[in-house]
Amino acid sequence: MREEGKISIFLLDDHEILRRGLHDLLSGEPDMVVVGEAGTVAEALAGIPAAHPEVALLDLRLPDGSGVEVCREIRAHHPDIKCVMLTSFADDAALIDAIMAGAYGYVLKDVGSGELLRAVRDVAAGRSLLDPAATARLLERMRTDAEAGTDAAAGAGASELGDDRSADLTVQERRILLLIGEGLTNRAIGERLHLAEKTIKNYVSGLLAKLGMERRSQAAAYVARLQAQARARADERKTQPQKH
Repeated sequence: MREEGKISIFLLDDHEILRRGLHDLLSGEPDMVVVGEAGTVAEALAGIPAAHPEVALLDLRLPDGSGVEVCREIRAHHPDIKCVMLTSFADDAALIDAIMAGAYGYVLKDVGSGELLRAVRDVAAGRSLLDPAATARLLERMRTDAEAGTDAAAGAGASELGDDRSADLTVQERRILLLIGEGLTNRAIGERLHLAEKTIKNYVSGLLAKLGMERRSQAAAYVARLQAQARARADERKTQPQKH
């Protein structure tokens, strides 16, 4: 139940013991109250809008998907709810997913209680948890990825395809297409992108339709061809004499 003057918090974690520990920690603070809990994506998508907390602490990995999915959906329909990802590991991929989903940042599960409480208070006050150095790494990585994508697209223009059929793909579909090119299964792609296997299956069906293809093998061959052409272009530039 919401209490006036307190930070209302929703907890999403599939580990009941951990969730109970978080509940006890947060509820023990005079300025905080837990207004709801969930252990799955489905429960969270039903419970968070109903409870309408100020802060939602979302586990990254869940049995039926990812906290990133929940964050993206909640932020799209309830932008005033501030989402924070809870994760057992720190890496740039998790940071990218959190930012793209609209999260205020993420907190490692092994942080001290004081640091977690401070993070909740900061987010409730509208302050981001994103570290400037980490954000700088993210922007650099996104810039590099964009340049690589442009190079691959240029290579496609010289291929038998005539043009780059991936031009209509979304950013997420392009990421999934590249992972198909690496030979990853839907489950493996889902684990890499913190998305449910069913969600990946839907993405794959959509991108294959946009590419005018029927099978994953066609998409994998398409990616291999683009990458080979991009490498050939890069090698050609290296061998060309430099102009002074």
